[in-house]
Amino acid sequence: MTTTVLPSLELLPRQNASQVKNKWGDVVRQVRQNGSVAITNHASVEMVLLDAAMYQQLSEDLQALRARERNQLDELSQRFDERLAALQQPDAARRVDALFESRGRLGGKRPKAGATF
Repeated sequence: MTTTVLPSLELLPRQNASQVKNKWGDVVRQVRQNGSVAITNHASVEMVLLDAAMYQQLSEDLQALRARERNQLDELSQRFDERLAALQQPDAARRVDALFESRGRLGGKRPKAGATF
C-alpha cells in the first residue's frame, strides 16, 4: 500500500470563492498543476479542491487502512477468544491455583514464553 503524501493546508495554493466562480479555468489549471487548491471565504479555508486522480488515490488509501485495521482487530479478537476459552476450561481454576501455589518454582520444567506459549 502506498500512502498519498499531502501538503499541509497552510501550504496549499489559495483561491477565494469569487475567483473560483469567475475564473474557473484558471482554478482548474492550478489544481492540475498542484494537485489541489484551498478555497477560501473571508480569508478562511472552507474546502479543498482536488483533481480526480488525487481523490481516487485518497479513497484507495483510506480503504486499505480500514482493511488493515479490520484485520488487526480480527486477529486480536481471535487471540482474546482463544485465551478466554482456555480460562473457561473445567480445570482452569485448578491450574491457576497450582500456579500461585508454586510461588515461581518451575519444578524442573523449562520456562515457556513468547507467541507460541
